[in-house]
Amino acid sequence: MTASEIGLVLLPLLAVAAPLLARGIRPVLRVPIIVFELVLGIIVGPAVLGWVAPGEVLDKLSDLGLAMLFFMAGSEIDFRAIAGRPLVRSSLGWLLGLMLGIGIGFLIAPDTGMIVIGIALSSTALGTLMPILRDARELGTPFGKTVTAIGAVGEFLPLIAISIFLSTRRAPVAAAILLTFVVLAALVILIARRAPHGRLHAFFAATLHTSDQFGVRFVLMLIAGLVGLSVVLDLDMLLGAFVAGAVWRIIMARAPESDAAAVESKLEAIAFGFLVPIFFLYTGVTFELGVLLASPLALSLVPLFLIALLVIRGAAAQLSASRGAGLRERTALGMLAATGLPIIVAVTAIGVDEGVLDSAIAAALVGAGMLSVLIYPLVAMILRGDRARLDAAEQALPQGEL
Repeated sequence: MTASEIGLVLLPLLAVAAPLLARGIRPVLRVPIIVFELVLGIIVGPAVLGWVAPGEVLDKLSDLGLAMLFFMAGSEIDFRAIAGRPLVRSSLGWLLGLMLGIGIGFLIAPDTGMIVIGIALSSTALGTLMPILRDARELGTPFGKTVTAIGAVGEFLPLIAISIFLSTRRAPVAAAILLTFVVLAALVILIARRAPHGRLHAFFAATLHTSDQFGVRFVLMLIAGLVGLSVVLDLDMLLGAFVAGAVWRIIMARAPESDAAAVESKLEAIAFGFLVPIFFLYTGVTFELGVLLASPLALSLVPLFLIALLVIRGAAAQLSASRGAGLRERTALGMLAATGLPIIVAVTAIGVDEGVLDSAIAAALVGAGMLSVLIYPLVAMILRGDRARLDAAEQALPQGEL
């Protein structure tokens, strides 16, 4: 067996080991499971043990995992809750962060390379944060909604920027094609919003526990359709996956709660039980640790990029913080906003493929993204923990007893 074929057996085993390790140290330290997946991937990959090597099958499964991660992020966003001021403030913060990121990129890489760095440093890993917020029961809180608004903008707008500035076409043509995609996506969303879903929901429910599994098949068709449209238009496939999640949320908005929860649990099983872990494990496998260690300049850029993420995204996040937010909450908000990896992986890969970004600098950016996933959510949820428990206690008390 080749190293890539061994990976087809070994990565599922590591996917099982990751939650066991996370649970094992949880009484001492609450570390996101993603961290273990990344570290395990690095250990078995070419950088350390060399047991698993990149391969075409694993590469495609990893792409599916990344698409599913963005689909789940899009499906969990309540756009009505973050519409208006939260979305506007988050968008302004992202634009500020993009300009600061490009400014930093100008000092490191010439021409288009600075745009790659700017997009990477202005991103937020909403798909990574959603499971953390869900596990902490923060999604429905004002804090969780603020993080969701920041993350939605920090994940969606970088995809727009990638499609315009890093397209193989000229910017005006790329913008026109992107507009075409937006119009088509808006049409799909409008149809999903206006069309009656009663029979569709009933069919979902009727096949929940049969081999038909129509709800799951429908979702996979939806993802394939919008991702395929993105690819045909030479846009980033993650744009289609994200929109597919938003469309799915609209379709299921009026479904019976029990049926919607049942379908969602099946999608979570496919995403977080199978495809998403493969993406993070494979990201560890393909991480060019040797290239990073061989370049003193790139190695020195890792902590600088890590700090830049916190400064750029953390500062921008303060525009979205509520007026009464204290220092702990603002710090936690900034750290969660500065958590980035999927967009960083995607945009640096494009930069390296197009020859506008050095592979060592790309490895430094990905390394900083990995460290941001390791450090920032951990510290943020520790800071947020006491406040979250207090909020829960206050909500549990009848009015008048506070």
